[in-house]
Amino acid sequence: MLEPSAIERRAAHIKLLLMDCDGVLTDGRLWLLENGDEHKGFHVHDGLGLDLWHRAGLRSGIISGRTSSVVERRARDLKIEFVRQGAESKMSSFEELLKEAAVDDSEVAYIGDDLNDIPLLLRAELAVAVGNASEETRAVAHLVTRAAGGFGAVREVVEIILKAQGRWSDVTEKYLKG
Repeated sequence: MLEPSAIERRAAHIKLLLMDCDGVLTDGRLWLLENGDEHKGFHVHDGLGLDLWHRAGLRSGIISGRTSSVVERRARDLKIEFVRQGAESKMSSFEELLKEAAVDDSEVAYIGDDLNDIPLLLRAELAVAVGNASEETRAVAHLVTRAAGGFGAVREVVEIILKAQGRWSDVTEKYLKG
């Protein structure tokens, strides 16, 4: 983990926030139903965090090894621009999204929770592990959130980045004035 000043320096020029879904936007649990559907739980704090992120004019995306209509719906509701599901190679999806978004590694933050996220964390300018990530994932991260995945970790990261960029008060003004 880096010192707060080093995290601020890395966060200052992030334009694209990419994240895993299961274990990051959710707590990682899957409820598989008999009819083939699945249920996942998403935290409203993360939803508001992503709303603030987009209000700041920044872009976001999900890279997931699984495929779920629930993730597609949540991404649409939150206006997450880039969604790659069923990614056999998360690295290939990562590289595709960087090209599509016209950014390079130095402008990307990635949030992950497990072993398959490590190669992306090693590429991102700001590598973030959620608080309950695997030990190996936490070991390579620049930042480990206080919050666990699915319990506001994404919101925590958004706040850190927007404050480092001097955008936090602008995007929260609407909420603070009532």
